[in-house]
Amino acid sequence: MLNQRQEDHTWMEKYKVAHEAWAPFGEGRGGLFENETLKDIGRKYGKTTAQVMLRWNIQRGVIVLPKSTHKERMVQNMDVFDFSLTQEDMGAIAALDTKTSAFFSHYDPNMVEWFVKMVEERKQQHDSSREKKNW
Repeated sequence: MLNQRQEDHTWMEKYKVAHEAWAPFGEGRGGLFENETLKDIGRKYGKTTAQVMLRWNIQRGVIVLPKSTHKERMVQNMDVFDFSLTQEDMGAIAALDTKTSAFFSHYDPNMVEWFVKMVEERKQQHDSSREKKNW
């Protein structure tokens, strides 16, 4: 919500590239789950702020990949197809864009290389078969 990549989205649409949101909640950084605009819109539909964020992306044609290890949140994340946001809602959410990543600059080649290296190191060190599943 805080880094909507609207210009990128326009180019992706033009060239029929699927736009994916791998962290649509930004891990809750920047107070997203407590954002008053998102809460107000959620109350209007009886939905959570997370559901509003997912619906906003879906209505824009963005593929959302929300992560959760909690079964109840996984169920909530799927419960976003029984309502639609109005143009007014969509505009209010678009106005939240600060054009800054909650994580790092995706445009800085040094940062991108650092991130790729870190992910590769984690893959080598991590054995997911030992993870405790909460479902």
